[in-house]
Formats: sequence, C-alpha cells, structure tokens
Amino acid sequence: MSTEEQSHWRVVSVSVAGTSHKKRGQPCQDANHWEILPGGILVAAVADGAGSSNFGEVGAKIAVSAAVETISQQNLLSKDNNVDWQYQLIDALRAARTAVLAESQVRKVEAREFAATLILVVATPEFAIAAQVGDGAAVVGDGEENIFPLTAPQSGEYINETTFLISEQGVETAQVKIWQGKPVHLAIFSDGLQMLALKMPKGLPHCPFFTPLFKFMTVVTDEQEATKQLEEFLRSPKVTGRTDDDLTLLLARRCNIISG
Repeated sequence: MSTEEQSHWRVVSVSVAGTSHKKRGQPCQDANHWEILPGGILVAAVADGAGSSNFGEVGAKIAVSAAVETISQQNLLSKDNNVDWQYQLIDALRAARTAVLAESQVRKVEAREFAATLILVVATPEFAIAAQVGDGAAVVGDGEENIFPLTAPQSGEYINETTFLISEQGVETAQVKIWQGKPVHLAIFSDGLQMLALKMPKGLPHCPFFTPLFKFMTVVTDEQEATKQLEEFLRSPKVTGRTDDDLTLLLARRCNIISG
C-alpha cells in the first residue's frame, strides 16, 4: 500500500474594532475571509475599510469575499504554475473592485464611500503568492523558524495615505509577489498592526512579534478556542497601548498528513 503526503491548513483569523472606533461608536471596518481548496491550497484575504468612508466596512467585506470566491472557482489551476496564478490574482482583484463598485451603484452612493484596501494570498505546498492594494502586509514562515516578507505596505505621497481598491489605479499598481519555498506559516494583517509587526520604514517582519504567534499555531487543536485567545491578544493593553486602529490578524499553519 502506497503512502501519500497531503497538506492540511489550520487557520485562525480575527477582526476587532480599534479603541478609537469604539469611542466614536463606529463598527470594525476590517474584514477577512478564507477558504481551503483541494490539493493543500489556502486562499485568504484581508481588507481594511477607509475610516473616512461611510461604508468602508461594507467595501471591505465585499472585497475579501469576492476575491477569495473568484480564486476558489478556478478549479483547473496547477499548484506550480506561478505565471497562471499571477494572472488569476490580478483577475480576483478586478472582480473584487467590480463587486464593490456594483454595490455602490445599487445603494446609489459614491464609490469612495466603500473605499478599502485588499491583500489576497494563495499558499500552496510549493510556494506562496500575494497581490496587494494599499497598506497592511503578509509574511510567510518556513519550517525552520525563518520569517520572510511576502508583501509590504503601500503608502501614498503623505503619511497615513494609501491606495484603495476602488481607485482606477488600484489594481494596475497592485504589488504581486511570489515566495518560492514550502510555506509552513502565514500571517496577513491590516495596517493597524504594522507598527508592531514590521520594522519600518523597510517593512521587514519583526520576528519577536511573529515567532510566539507561529508557535501558538503549532499547538492549536481547537480553532474556536484559538480564535478567542487571538481576539484577547488583539484587545490586550500590549497591543492597544500602541495602536487604536481596527485590527485584523489571520494566521495559518500547514501540516503534512501521511495517508495511505
């Protein structure tokens, strides 16, 4: 009887309202969405609705759902065709933008009221690829405690300015990055965590932030309990003492299962 090694992803993700939003009675304008596809492929997205937009949280939710669903419907993609994946991720960004613009037309509200950033990541057993519009970032870890930047925040001309998916240049100027290797850990986060998670201005991963989180994911057995613990971490003074923005953190770990 032959044995086969299969990949299984464990994912824990949380979006919470920042302390400044709570004080103003505003909802959390971040969103996240993910799906696990056949062949050990994880598709995950994080979006951050613009604080200045009345429906930023709606734009964020639509963007992550549309992007992930667009990728998930591509059943014939090869796990190792990088060029094919690049085109598919850009198409998914376009589909997300189209879905957000359609919602603005349905509600008869200007598109800028649905402004949001978007980070979309596909992680296969052989590589990880990401497409990003705006700030926030994604990092990837191998099985040897090395942590690598997958994307970096996109900033505008002025501080705290970024590019949004609804802008005409949003998709065209999106960064698309490929990390060649066997991803074991993945983290995607909104800009509220940038100053804790990254060494700025270069945008490199701050290992003391990620290492405990990746170790946490290696012992997760109950994803519901892990989600609760991750939410408690994001609401802790250790985090809220350094940022008052909405926070999203999606963590994933790939485990190999021998079957046969």
